[in-house]
Amino acid sequence: MRLNQVTITAPDLDKAWDFYCGIGLIPIVDSRPRYIRFLCSDGGSTFSIHQGATPGSGTTVYFELDNLDERVGQLKAAGFIFTSDPEDKRWLWREAELFDPAGNRIILYFAGSNRLDPPWRV
Repeated sequence: MRLNQVTITAPDLDKAWDFYCGIGLIPIVDSRPRYIRFLCSDGGSTFSIHQGATPGSGTTVYFELDNLDERVGQLKAAGFIFTSDPEDKRWLWREAELFDPAGNRIILYFAGSNRLDPPWRV
């Protein structure tokens, strides 16, 4: 089984478009104002946004980057606001946090082999 896509809800797809293109996703469907879809640059999965008045409460999306610190620096220089800079977590991932224009929590991270094979794996 492969993950095809994650879909979230946002009230303003123009703002969402700018945000997700800005962090590096590749647009593949533009059906604004109802729906947009992006290709993740590595791995073949996709990410989509459906227009809705109320974004999903508690939504968190993780995007893994091999060059996390460098990319966060580039995004900050481009005006993106992070609520936390890259930091090593006790679960052996390095993460940085920001929020999209609809309030969805976005984690940019690097886990390497610990993504699927942490030392405590069952």
